[in-house]
Amino acid sequence: MKLSDLNNLSFQNIGSWPLPVKAVFILLVCAAILGLATWKDINPLREELRTVQGQEVQLKDTFEAKQKKAANLQALKDQLEDIKETFGDLLKRLPNKTEVAALLVDISQQGLGAGLEFQLFKPGAEQPSDFYVELPIQIKVLGNYHAFGTFISGVSDLPRIVTNHNIRITSGDSGVLAFETTAKTYRYMDEEEEAAESAKAAAAAKGKQKGRRK
Repeated sequence: MKLSDLNNLSFQNIGSWPLPVKAVFILLVCAAILGLATWKDINPLREELRTVQGQEVQLKDTFEAKQKKAANLQALKDQLEDIKETFGDLLKRLPNKTEVAALLVDISQQGLGAGLEFQLFKPGAEQPSDFYVELPIQIKVLGNYHAFGTFISGVSDLPRIVTNHNIRITSGDSGVLAFETTAKTYRYMDEEEEAAESAKAAAAAKGKQKGRRK
């Protein structure tokens, strides 16, 4: 076939085209159709496939994490029971409102039993905190190092929780040592006190929200 023959080809008489030209033309048409189908249909499907594959990886990671938690579920339950038991034991060491007075007497008796002379034993204002109430006690006694150690040890051995803070030991003009500390004991709130504290917290939070709106 000559080049001039190609120039004489017309789409109006495709049926009369030479066989090689028809074959090339059909291949070109098929390639164009395939390219259009790829651009219009296959590419979006590929994007969707990549998205689904990414989601599959995320789901696998989530499944593995949950599977690990499920495998450790019994251990976590046992740990929670241990925590509850420990918390219950600690809670038993917190006196209720009626037992605080007896605890204060026990603290003072520890000092007197150690041979200390009290110059100050002043319970302060109760300070609510979460589920318990903190009661600070300012203490100042006179004695020697051995007596101070006996007093601190005796207070630590009390069945109720008592902690000492801001400990200070000074020497007076007569050579007698003065021991000062803020002892803190704790008691748990009753239901009425918890309800009152919750109401205060809710009122405070509401007041802050109003202040921000203004």
